[in-house]
Amino acid sequence: MKKAEMEELYQKNAAMVYRYLCRLTQDAGLAEELTQETFFQAIKGIDKFRGDCKVSVWLCQIAKNLWYKELQKRTKHKTVELDDAIPSKQSVESDCLNHLERIEIFRLMHNLEEVTREVMYLRLAGDLQFSEIASILGKTENWARVTYYRGKQKLMKGMKEWTQN
Repeated sequence: MKKAEMEELYQKNAAMVYRYLCRLTQDAGLAEELTQETFFQAIKGIDKFRGDCKVSVWLCQIAKNLWYKELQKRTKHKTVELDDAIPSKQSVESDCLNHLERIEIFRLMHNLEEVTREVMYLRLAGDLQFSEIASILGKTENWARVTYYRGKQKLMKGMKEWTQN
């Protein structure tokens, strides 16, 4: 790929990838970092691009995968902030329960079909609109809504079973 083509690819898609990552990460600085890494990875792997989807969709896939790697890295190296205040027993129990519920929700999401899981992540973690999800996945907005609804139903059923145990 020529330098001019690389620059054109960046100029046409950088803002869109950055906005997408901002929604996923909720952190402008991290989104900027991941945007740069997305284009670095795209340039390195341009020969692997098959052309069976839009370049913007391919770039969002790269960005999403980089975000997932970042999440995995953060959970492995999670740091604990020390606070001078002594938390109340009720607060500790509540925080612990909320944490366990979040873990269970992510466990349930992990067990969903890949496409359903992806829609759920994009909607919940990425805070994307159904039209944006549809565009990224190359589907219709209605498909994104239905897939999300079905995934949510499965999560609610799983959480109900979890709380009964």
